[in-house]
Amino acid sequence: MNAPFRPESVGSTLSGRPAAERRFTVVIVGGGAAGITVAAELRRHRPKASVAIVDPSETHSYQPGWTLVGAGVFTAEQTQRREETLIPSGVTWIRQAMALFHPDADAIELADGSRVGYDQLIVCPGLQLDWGKVQGLEETLGRNGVCSNYRIDAAAYTWECVKGLKGGTALFTQPPMPIKCAGAPQKIMYLTADRLRKQGLLAATKIRFCLAGDVLFGVPFFVPPLQAAVDHYGIDVAYKHNFTAVDGPARRAIFTITGTDGSSREEVMPFDMLHVVPPQSAPDFVKRSPLASEAGWVEVDPSTLRHVRHANVFGLGDAAGTTNAKTAAAVRLQAPVVVRNVVAALDGKPLTASYDGYGSCPLTTAYGEVVMAEFTYGGRVTPSFPLDPRVPRSSMWHLKTRFLPHLYWSWMLRGSEFDIKHRERSFAKAA
Repeated sequence: MNAPFRPESVGSTLSGRPAAERRFTVVIVGGGAAGITVAAELRRHRPKASVAIVDPSETHSYQPGWTLVGAGVFTAEQTQRREETLIPSGVTWIRQAMALFHPDADAIELADGSRVGYDQLIVCPGLQLDWGKVQGLEETLGRNGVCSNYRIDAAAYTWECVKGLKGGTALFTQPPMPIKCAGAPQKIMYLTADRLRKQGLLAATKIRFCLAGDVLFGVPFFVPPLQAAVDHYGIDVAYKHNFTAVDGPARRAIFTITGTDGSSREEVMPFDMLHVVPPQSAPDFVKRSPLASEAGWVEVDPSTLRHVRHANVFGLGDAAGTTNAKTAAAVRLQAPVVVRNVVAALDGKPLTASYDGYGSCPLTTAYGEVVMAEFTYGGRVTPSFPLDPRVPRSSMWHLKTRFLPHLYWSWMLRGSEFDIKHRERSFAKAA
C-alpha cells in the first residue's frame, strides 16, 4: 500500500504559475476516482516513473454515496475529502484546468498556456453535467422543490425535499444515455416511495418516473425486480419523456414526448418535488480534441483501453468511449488494466491486460434492501456472490452502505487491486 500523503510533498505541486514545459513519464488528466486509483497503482508497479495528475479540484467526492445523502443515510461531509490527502506520495499534482491535447507532440496544454510533456498519457477527467441544456434548471436547482443527487449541494437538498413531501406529485427524470450510474435516477425514487409508505403517505402521493428511453434498465435480466418495485409502490413510468425545461417558482416541468410514429409533443406536469438527472456528455475539452470519437468520448479500444489512433494514450472512467456502465465499480476493474498496459508500453512489450466491461449498480429498492446488478459488455450477468442477484437483499444494503465506501477510500484509491485479483481467482476456478 502506498505511503500516506505528507504535507511536505505539496512542494511538488505546480499551481497558477506559467512555468516552462515540463515532462513526465506518465501524465494523468483527471484527479477523480480513475485518476487517483491509476496514479496509486502506477506507484506500486513503477515506483521510479515520474507521474503527474492534472486536476484543479480541491475536493474529492465519493459520488456513489450521493444517493444516500439524498435519502438521509449519509451526510454530505461523509462523501468528501480534501484532494491533497489522496494524491499518492511521489506524484506531482498540477492544480490547473486542462485546455488542449497535442497528441502529435506528446504534450497537453493547460489553462495558463503552459505545456506539459509525457511519454504516456492517461485521460480520465470524468464526464460533464450539462445543466444548461434544460431551460430554467440552473436558476431553480436547490430550491422550489427541485433537487438532484448529481450535485452534492443539491443532494443535501434532496433529503430536505423527501422529508418535506407529505403528498402531491413527485417527479423523477432520466435523460438520454449515456449517464453516470444509469440506475441512480430510480434509486432515489424507490427510497422516497419507501419512506412515504412507512409514513402512510404513499397513497396520497403520485410518483412518476419520466425517462427519455424506452426500457426501465439496460440489462433485461434485472428489469423484473425493478418492475416489481414500480408495481409495489404504484409508480407511473412514462417512457420517451425527455425533460427539457422547468419553471421552478410555478413548479411546472416540461417534457418533450416522442410518439411511436416519431412525432413529438410537449407536456407540462405540475410537481411538489422534482428530482432531476441532467443531460451528460464528455467534457468540452475532450469533445473538441483529436482524441474524441464522433460522439465526443475518448476513443479507446474497449478491451485494452488504449487510444485507437495514438499508441501512447489511454482512457478510462466516465470519459472513455466504451459501452460499459459508467460507475466506480467499472473504474476499479479498468484501472489495473490501464496500468498493466501502460507499463507494458513503457517497456516496449505487447499489451496483454484486457477489460471485459464489468460494472455494477447497487439498486436501492427500499431502505435496507439492494438488488446488486453486476454485468459486463453485452449485458452478460456476472454476480460476485453465489446468490440470485435479482433478489433485493439486506446483505447487499450493508455492502453498499458500509463495505463499498471503505473499499473506495482505503483500498481502491490507495492502489489495491483487490477486485481484479478476486475476479481472476473466480475465473480460474470457473475454468
